Amino acid sequence: MAMIPNQLPRLSADPTGRSLGLDLPPGTLTGPADAPYIWSGHGAAGPSAWSALRPAAHTAGLLPVLLGGDWGLDRWELMPERMSDPADHEAENVLTEFWTANASEELPGSGDWPGLAPAQPYDTDPDETAAAVAEMLTEPGFWLADARPALVPARRSADIPAVIGWAGPVNHENDVARLCAVLRSWEDRFGARVVALTFDQLVVSVAAPPQMVEEAEALAAEHFAFCPDNVEQGGRGGLLEYAQTGLLDSPVWTFWWD
Repeated sequence: MAMIPNQLPRLSADPTGRSLGLDLPPGTLTGPADAPYIWSGHGAAGPSAWSALRPAAHTAGLLPVLLGGDWGLDRWELMPERMSDPADHEAENVLTEFWTANASEELPGSGDWPGLAPAQPYDTDPDETAAAVAEMLTEPGFWLADARPALVPARRSADIPAVIGWAGPVNHENDVARLCAVLRSWEDRFGARVVALTFDQLVVSVAAPPQMVEEAEALAAEHFAFCPDNVEQGGRGGLLEYAQTGLLDSPVWTFWWD
């Protein structure tokens, strides 16, 4: 995978990251000593962590993400060496393949792949939307309140799962870089950002969610191809109900693979 210059090794001698313009809490580097692929804090991020990390992290070529649930190498089975490069894949080809493999069996009468949903215009800064979503999800009482802050040497937010070798969708796709190609497309069309990962969940902020039912239903087909469990096991019925209850004007998309 094409990598940017990795600044994480500098944190071995400078754990606060001050030489990189950071002020990090105690944390751990994961990966080879000369090329770690993630820094993670020891404690909960708290609502202000994302905004505090974002400006300097971008300057250092490191992108923030929240790690929720039971975080640990043995639990998560990170495998970056097994992932391809997201740039090697086309989002529509990936989605068409998944749709063809799953729709006829799980969505009877769904027909051929309907194509990509139209892009949505937006004026909001996607990174500001991501910061607002991260703050909301880490407020006391929310389901990511105990999530840890993390930094990843990635060119763009969509690449984070591939860079760390996240295996959350392993029952659906072993090479998460193929899903990252879709995330790149969502970045371009909807201002999406990867905000959080758990063992088997992905949380994405969205600066430009669909505003019309027809647009949301077109996007629901992409979500089904990307993560069939969202529709089949999410208690939302078919694509139209999923579009109306999960996508219409929603700044947060959550994906879960069984």
